[in-house]
Amino acid sequence: MSNLSICIAGATGWTGSALVDAVAAAGDLDLRSAVSRSAAGGELAGAPVYATVAEALDRVDVLIDYTAHDVVKANALAAIERGVAVVIGTSGLSAADFADVDAAARARGVGVIAAGNFSVTAAMAQAAALLAARHLPSWEVIDYAKATKADAPSGTARELAERLGQVRPPEVARPVSETAGAVEARGTTIGGAQVHSLRLPSFTVSTEVVFGLPDERLSIRHDAGSSAAPYVAGTLLAARAAPARTGLTRGLDTLLLDG
Repeated sequence: MSNLSICIAGATGWTGSALVDAVAAAGDLDLRSAVSRSAAGGELAGAPVYATVAEALDRVDVLIDYTAHDVVKANALAAIERGVAVVIGTSGLSAADFADVDAAARARGVGVIAAGNFSVTAAMAQAAALLAARHLPSWEVIDYAKATKADAPSGTARELAERLGQVRPPEVARPVSETAGAVEARGTTIGGAQVHSLRLPSFTVSTEVVFGLPDERLSIRHDAGSSAAPYVAGTLLAARAAPARTGLTRGLDTLLLDG
């Protein structure tokens, strides 16, 4: 069996640079190309670097995207149109965006795997939260990230809130619209639940869901460290699995539990 050919978009970024090294070191993967506007025209780990995804997809089996929220959807759709499987690690896409990606992937018979967080421990936290939502009726999500993070909520928190809402809508004792004072203090509603985003120094990405019953609470929280290492193994697992799938698979936990 021949190696999978990989293109990494966002290859000089925080996670992308770690993935370049990991793909180059993997015995079953080949880094065919990379995408980085700042390094276009050069090479990374022996692979040519392009300014756009559209230029970089020749003879590529899987596109791994860790770019930015304003270009990731277009990148994914461009790859799908070329019959290239996609792994989306970039945050900021909405449920409607993912529906468009899923429809395009199914129409072309292409696999897409997307996760707000490709850490295996984050996937296990999400799986536990989805189980809890089957039995506990009320929850809210808290999203912590560095002070300079552009998008809110994080992809991890958005994915969690949307998928919890697919289990069932959370029970709300008082509608947010009936809040006295500043309604904005109750956060934004995603998947029927309130999501609160904190942006402060010292955080990388932390996501917490709090379930409440009378006189008791359950908190499920994932804290990421200061390096991109936790995301590498899960991303490569997804890259290896994506070509054999059709349509969108949402969440690393879904992929792990399917396997």
